[in-house]
Amino acid sequence: MTDAPARLRATSTTLDDVAREAGVSLATASRVLNGSTRKVADSYRARVEDAAERLGYSANLSAQATARGTSATIALLVADIADPYFGELASGVARGAEEAGLVVTISITERDPEREVRLVRALRGQRPRGVILAASRTSREMAPELARELDLVTAAGGRVVALGAGIPDVRNVVIDNRGGAEALGAALAGRGYRNAVVLAAADGVVTSDVRLDGFTAGFTAGGGAAPRVYRGAFTRESGVELMDQALADGIEPGTVVFGISDVVAIGALSAVRAAGREVGADIALCGFDDIPTGRDVTPALTTVRVPLEEVGYAAFRAAVDDEWAQDADALRLEVLLRDSTPSRA
Repeated sequence: MTDAPARLRATSTTLDDVAREAGVSLATASRVLNGSTRKVADSYRARVEDAAERLGYSANLSAQATARGTSATIALLVADIADPYFGELASGVARGAEEAGLVVTISITERDPEREVRLVRALRGQRPRGVILAASRTSREMAPELARELDLVTAAGGRVVALGAGIPDVRNVVIDNRGGAEALGAALAGRGYRNAVVLAAADGVVTSDVRLDGFTAGFTAGGGAAPRVYRGAFTRESGVELMDQALADGIEPGTVVFGISDVVAIGALSAVRAAGREVGADIALCGFDDIPTGRDVTPALTTVRVPLEEVGYAAFRAAVDDEWAQDADALRLEVLLRDSTPSRA
């Protein structure tokens, strides 16, 4: 019973109450707690923050948005939060937001362009400080409807960031998918592989197409044959289905299978085992991204390490920093050769 008055007081505390408790004007209390860019003396700021904590005051997000022009939120759009790829990206964004005292909201696009437009339109009403587009695109050009919505975000004071190169009028955090995949293909050709199968996403999905092109270039330059390609989606289930199709068509021992992502490759691994084949010396298998699960499966998965948390952190900094340039060294990719692709040389 003794806690009830405190809870009631906390929920009903107003900015006027905080100003009186701190002994400052209402305007000063508002500047401290509602995110105004106007400077407040450190002594006054400390008094206001202490008073707000004692009274259990919670800042009004609408008032903050009015004071700053934007709210204290970063909107992150991902394709599928269940995919560890996007989970690690979100972790990097959240780390940056924690440092800056901001809040991250996550929306799931399901790789549906129309849904993405609807989500951005709804998010505009929150006046986010930044919008980060992390879902894989089906075109190198942004759809006109989405471009218009993002222009309105920018006009309201927000900043738009996209993962991937070539999107005009926004900041782009670039992952060298082609270079990483080309290095992977070359490394596997160097290990003696001459036949390959690629389990890719649908034709036109930019990340998948770029990785496929890079792998093919590296593998054939190293003496391998052009790979056989099956197309589906960036999911474990797709990896199972595509691997089943490839096995039904016939896969010679000593062939290397490239799952366009680690999630796809892990699905393929399950299909290989279910068919009574062995991953490694019989059918080699590799992926892309270096999610933690790929390190834990047996045999451990050969892959390309993408520093996903650092990519998310870089996207956050791009959203909030007035002066920003990508740190290429921090986002460098690395081929990791593991037991799922033993040497045949």
